Amino acid sequence: MLYEKLKKAWDQADVDAYKALHHEDFTFTFHSTGRVMTRDDMTDQSMKGMMMTVKNTHQRCIYENDDILVEHAFSEFPSGDKEAVMMVSLKKDGLIWRTETGATPV
Repeated sequence: MLYEKLKKAWDQADVDAYKALHHEDFTFTFHSTGRVMTRDDMTDQSMKGMMMTVKNTHQRCIYENDDILVEHAFSEFPSGDKEAVMMVSLKKDGLIWRTETGATPV
């Protein structure tokens, strides 16, 4: 399944491996603004920056099958903000296709 591969790529700040797990039609909808980011928007520089500065703890896969991946983690951002983040991703062709998040400040 994809969860362990995604986590490993993020933890190792391996942008190429991380992006390879995302469908070419991937979109990410931000919980805070509703803004939609595409795979093309995931520049190597911005992804590497996020991987190096966003600290995720207590990560876990709540559920995963061939169609969906549901994750939860506590994230700490460079601003010092901390959130409990639920990430739900639909899969297509064995890759992450559509992702949305929900977050609660902690």
